[in-house]
Amino acid sequence: MRTTLVLWDIDHTLMVSGPAATSVYPRAFTLLTGRPPTATVETEGRTERAILQELLALEGVTGIAQSAADRAMVRSLRAVAKELRDHSRALPGAREALTALRAEPRVIQSLLTGNLLRNAVRKLRAVALYECVEAGIGAYGSDSAVRADLVGVAQQRARHRYGAVFGPDNTVVIGDTVRDVQAARAGGARPIAVATGTYTVAELRAAGAEAVLPDLRDTDAVLAAVLGGPLPEGPQLREQQASAPTTATPGPATGSADTGRLP
Repeated sequence: MRTTLVLWDIDHTLMVSGPAATSVYPRAFTLLTGRPPTATVETEGRTERAILQELLALEGVTGIAQSAADRAMVRSLRAVAKELRDHSRALPGAREALTALRAEPRVIQSLLTGNLLRNAVRKLRAVALYECVEAGIGAYGSDSAVRADLVGVAQQRARHRYGAVFGPDNTVVIGDTVRDVQAARAGGARPIAVATGTYTVAELRAAGAEAVLPDLRDTDAVLAAVLGGPLPEGPQLREQQASAPTTATPGPATGSADTGRLP
């Protein structure tokens, strides 16, 4: 019986997209307004909707329907599809971790990402990872602008598909940012972090991550973190332990989970 729901972030957790990913927002702004933006916004750890909403607000643009904004972001990523394919790459160990969890009979594996659904699919297909996840039960930036809300969306979709109840004890969110950790805790999931983005192991642990890995290269460590077993001894674990703060780990952070940089 499948009893654990694993939800993956995409950008800087499973893959990197190069400049194609961040070009979506100025491109979408230009499509919607007929001019390029002058402002810039932080993107890491946020939903695509929240990022573009802030950019529009900073530029004093009002009256844009959400459906129009979503279409502009999808068109913008499609316009750089070749660049996305040419410069994107799966992060080391991502394919092996996804494959191992996919083979685990206790696990349902999907996505929790700030990307709109269509953009998420396009990114994963660019690095041939799409078939590793059950995308239909995931949650996306097209479901809510608030990242923490996405946990419940995915839990309900998985419950509808499999007839099982998923809550804080059997839902795992894996991401690379402090905001991923915060959203997991606020939404009702166990946060596991990988230090493959801009945050260190120590910063992710301090944010309240249940387990932190330097990256995904140690498949056994990923499985142990997700399924609750002991982390295997090895160079990656020693690196994680050496990077951990010597003070007690604080509880979950407060505040909005829908702020930051890349979704």
